[in-house]
Amino acid sequence: MKAFLLQFVTWWNGQTIGTRFYTWRKGQLVGTDEAGNSYYQDPSIGRRWVIYSGEVEASRIPPGWYGWMTKKTDIAPPQENYRAHDWQKPHLANLTGTPAAYRPKGSMLSGERRPEVTGDYDAWTP
Repeated sequence: MKAFLLQFVTWWNGQTIGTRFYTWRKGQLVGTDEAGNSYYQDPSIGRRWVIYSGEVEASRIPPGWYGWMTKKTDIAPPQENYRAHDWQKPHLANLTGTPAAYRPKGSMLSGERRPEVTGDYDAWTP
């Protein structure tokens, strides 16, 4: 019930009721990615959008789909049998601001002590 009510007033918990209705009426499913995000288009006006599976975060869109979403290419990854090159790393979402974010030693949030300063550093003095 909570999820149903949230779609009326929030966009960050998933699709809104307006997006759900527009997708139902005009949306043509183009494909899904490995994270479960669904990609739609309205061919009559050229609009493209994504329905996230989980947290709404733009950095969760992989490179192949990003090119299609931003109209750098008109061919969606499933239509061209898109395959990442051998030298490309798997897509990772931006974790900044989340509990899984990188926190180096000495960060206030890491809980670890910063390594001791060795003799190779001289503090700047004006």
